Amino acid sequence: MTGPRSAVVVNPAKVADLDQLRRTMHAALRKAGWPEPTWFETTPEDPGRGQAKRAAAEGAELVFACGGDGTVQAVVTALAGTDVALAVLPAGTGNLLAANLGLGTDPAAGLQVALDGGRRRIDVGVCGDQCFVVMAGMGFDAMMLQDTSERAKKHIGWPAYLGGAMKHLLDRPMRVRIRLDGGAPMPRHPRTVIVGNVGRLQGGVRLLKKAVPDDGRLNVAVISPTGLFSWARLIAAVASRRERVPTMETFTASRVELYSNHAQPRQLDGDLIAPGRAMKISVRPRALLLCVPQPDADPDLAFDANTVAKRAEQL
Repeated sequence: MTGPRSAVVVNPAKVADLDQLRRTMHAALRKAGWPEPTWFETTPEDPGRGQAKRAAAEGAELVFACGGDGTVQAVVTALAGTDVALAVLPAGTGNLLAANLGLGTDPAAGLQVALDGGRRRIDVGVCGDQCFVVMAGMGFDAMMLQDTSERAKKHIGWPAYLGGAMKHLLDRPMRVRIRLDGGAPMPRHPRTVIVGNVGRLQGGVRLLKKAVPDDGRLNVAVISPTGLFSWARLIAAVASRRERVPTMETFTASRVELYSNHAQPRQLDGDLIAPGRAMKISVRPRALLLCVPQPDADPDLAFDANTVAKRAEQL
């Protein structure tokens, strides 16, 4: 066997047929000349960070993260700063990183990307003792995640988040102070503040048009709609990819500090963390080795999903 040693960190609650996944992966890796991977299952107490650390300590050169956004984010936290590559096998609902890679929801597509050998070092955002690679947020976006039904996500996928969003469209804005790279505080009254490393949301919507995942900078969106009409204008502008989006300010920085007068819902890569009055976020340049589709021609991570899918069908 000449391929790299690998491990699978899988959330069994997100995989409909774990045995089928094992058979598919073992057959594909064997065909490619890779050794059989070691397997680690996540638990409610440890969503993947400890398992990924153990895999790296035991000599894995590549870790497959198979689960939802929480699983991927936990594995990213474990692998950031190492030479162990991360391959995403989408199995949850949000799959923010998978969406930015153009993988859809098929784990076989992520497996094919890893076998094809595309690798890219990307930046990692840091908040406390956790890392993220897509987006962190305080306010409306975290409220939406908090109030989206797990049952709805299971049955209709990412559009279920629209139900959670509708519950909070008319909520009162936050009062926050924003500091970028240690500069003077900027007082704002936004509905949400999003700090992103790449630009795409679910459904292929690109919120942060200038986000580049390996430029050593984070992109900040301060979103401040004042009512339903204001929300409609903002959504229409984002959906139509206009250069200027009403009620949204954008900035770039390597350090972002958010301070609110009340505890606010917060999220990292689509996974909720404890509410808090502050978020202090920094960037670790090129800290994660990520498996990406080839050729990696897009300035962010996205790739032609049809090409990936066709290659995956060959597994």
